[in-house]
Amino acid sequence: MEEENNIEQDNNLSFNNRIQLEDLKNAVESIKAELRKVIIGQDNFVELLIVALLADGHVLIEGVPGIAKTVTAKLFAKVLKTDFSRIQFTPDLMPSDVLGTSILNMKSSEFEFKKGPIFSNIVLIDEINRAPAKTQAALFETMEERQATIDGTTYKFDNPFMVLATQNPIEQEGTYALPEAQLDRFIFKIKVDYPTLEEEIKIIASHHERKGAKPQALINAILDTASLEDYKNKTQEILVEEKIIKYIAEIVSKTRNHPHLYLGGSPRASISILNTAKAFAAINGRDFVIPEDIKKSLNPVLNHRIILTPEREMEGMTTENVIEMIVQSVEVPR
Repeated sequence: MEEENNIEQDNNLSFNNRIQLEDLKNAVESIKAELRKVIIGQDNFVELLIVALLADGHVLIEGVPGIAKTVTAKLFAKVLKTDFSRIQFTPDLMPSDVLGTSILNMKSSEFEFKKGPIFSNIVLIDEINRAPAKTQAALFETMEERQATIDGTTYKFDNPFMVLATQNPIEQEGTYALPEAQLDRFIFKIKVDYPTLEEEIKIIASHHERKGAKPQALINAILDTASLEDYKNKTQEILVEEKIIKYIAEIVSKTRNHPHLYLGGSPRASISILNTAKAFAAINGRDFVIPEDIKKSLNPVLNHRIILTPEREMEGMTTENVIEMIVQSVEVPR
């Protein structure tokens, strides 16, 4: 009898998390609840932003004007006790307008570097596809290396550093397509759709009830930098079994030789799926990744990295359709 009790205790212990994730899970729920005060019907959007933050990635947000892309990004920055800056990209924007420039100090007769708006924690870039290629290219080093090199001097960014970039998929006049190399540096591309009728009724009613109060005034900061760094470190410690790693590799590998695709996912895409799957596990209070975490990560990670063949695009097929086909063709690990 005593032996049976010991076995039962051992079984119970095996279900305990190695990593303490209760605080992280509660913080995520608090962030969601805070943003729901203003943002209605965008729960998936908000969750993906939190996952990208924990996975230390940047996010491209795509959607038509007027569906709260910019507002959500601004309020998301508000719930974090971090610095925030916003850059409106325009066709005449120069790299120095983003990175900063050296200015002559008349007193010392020496050049001093004046930091640009990219030197912040959460950076919102509105309409990223409106700026020319030279200005977009200025973001390459900042997004990948978390640093900027100006006049031969390298300036490191403070943690956290996250770029939230918005783009309008409909209006093409005066826009520049983002090159694949830059798209690959965004961990997610989040497509934001119109709200449902019920959600729109709530949005209108909520706006009426605020009686002119600014949305930012209703949102409180939830997470400080020290806690965020701790949660990021815990997310990196999430357990991933070998068969899960193989599952990711098989899915991404199939994008490279699929008949409906002109361009498949890179190894950076595989790593992004791994990191975001860990974050999905963490926010659900689990210290191990399951296949469902992988499936949740696939669309936002791959939809901007894979390109359909012209024939399939003309037929109206989407990248999401192809991703679903690939998922169905790969055996789920048990």
